[in-house]
Amino acid sequence: MKTILANFNKAFESRVRLGIMSVLAVSSSMDFTGLKETLAVTDGNLASHLRALEEGGYIIMEKSFINRKPNTNYTITEKGMESFKSHLRALEELIKNK
Repeated sequence: MKTILANFNKAFESRVRLGIMSVLAVSSSMDFTGLKETLAVTDGNLASHLRALEEGGYIIMEKSFINRKPNTNYTITEKGMESFKSHLRALEELIKNK
């Protein structure tokens, strides 16, 4: 059991961070508003979790303008995808060994 738990990634333990990573793992990218609506969280809550994942190198942010309006898009990094898959494998292993 300790070996399995050692493979959990603390960066993904929050419901919001797990949600962000799940959405970005299956989408090429998503903007801030789309993530906010999908996860049903506040601007501030989402922003703090996105910042933590970005600082960890799990996601990248790209700012642009669409029809003169600012748009912030997020994409999962290669490191983020590998780390997230490893975290999911650990969860699956824990469930199997219950």
